[in-house]
Amino acid sequence: MSSSGQHTRFAPDRGLTGRMVGTMFLIGLLYVGFTGLLIVLLRGAWPIIVLISGGLFVAQFWFSDRITERAMGAHRVTPEQYPQLHGAVDRLCALADMPKPRVAVADNDMPNAFATGRNPQNAVVCVTTGLLRRLEPEELEGVLAHELSHVAHRDVAVMTVAGFLGVLAGAMTRIAMYGGFMGGGRNNNDSNAAIAALVIPLVSVAVYAISFLLTRLLSRYRELAADRAAAQLTGRPSALASALTKVTGQIAAIPTRDLRQSQPYNAFYFAPALSAREAATQLFSTHPSLEQRLAQLAKISSDLGR
Repeated sequence: MSSSGQHTRFAPDRGLTGRMVGTMFLIGLLYVGFTGLLIVLLRGAWPIIVLISGGLFVAQFWFSDRITERAMGAHRVTPEQYPQLHGAVDRLCALADMPKPRVAVADNDMPNAFATGRNPQNAVVCVTTGLLRRLEPEELEGVLAHELSHVAHRDVAVMTVAGFLGVLAGAMTRIAMYGGFMGGGRNNNDSNAAIAALVIPLVSVAVYAISFLLTRLLSRYRELAADRAAAQLTGRPSALASALTKVTGQIAAIPTRDLRQSQPYNAFYFAPALSAREAATQLFSTHPSLEQRLAQLAKISSDLGR
C-alpha cells in the first residue's frame, strides 16, 4: 500500500497508513481463516463457498461506489445543476493536485457528506441537500476537503474491504443454514451436520465482532486524520470546526426514528447520524467525540497562527 496521500498535497499520515496496513492484515487473516473453516465443515459444498465468498468480495470492492450511492439515495449531478458545489470541488482538487471525483447529491434533510470508491479514479463525493442548505461556502469547503482527504488517503477502500467481512460472515451463515449445505453433502454423517450447525453461527458471530472492532478503531482515527488534512490543506481549521459544530447540532435535533435509516452507514459519514443522547453513550462509535475533533482543530489553528 502506498503512503497515505503521497500523490497529492494532502498531508501524509503515517499513523493512518500503519493502521490501514494492520487492519488489512488482520482482516485478511480472518477472511482466509473463516473461509477455510467453512470449507472444512462443509466439504461437499466447498466450490460454492469459494465462488460465493470470492464473488461477494469482488462485487463489494469493485462496485462499492454504486452500492453506497444507491443505498444512501444519492444521484450524480452536473456542474450546470450545482455550479457552486462543483466549483468548490474543482478548487479543492486543484489545490490538492488530485483527480476530481464524481460529485453526487442525496435528497436528505440530514446535513451530512460522505466519500466512497475503490480508488481516487473511481471515487464519488456526495453531500446531502440538508448540508447544502445549512452551510456557508467556507464551511462547505471544509467538509468537502475532509471527504477528499479520505479519497486521497485511500482509507475509503480499506473501510469498504474491512466492512465486507461482517457481510460475508452473515451471508455465509444464512446460506449454510438455509441453503441445504449443513453437513456438506451425503458423505457427511449427522454428527458432522450437527457440529457444523453449532460451530458456523458461533464463528460467524466472533468474526463479525472482531471485524466490527477493527473497523471502529480505524474509523475513529481516519476521521481525525481527515480533519487534520482538510484543515492543513485549506488553512482554515475554524471553518471546518464551525461546520462540525453546526452539522452535529442539526443532526442531534432530528428525530431518532428518522436517523435510524442512515445509521448503518455511519462509518462513511462526515458526522454520525446519532441523536444527542445516542452520541453521548456510543462506546463503539464510528467517530471520535465532537469535543475531541474541535480540540484538534483548535490546536491546528493555534499552530498555523504561530
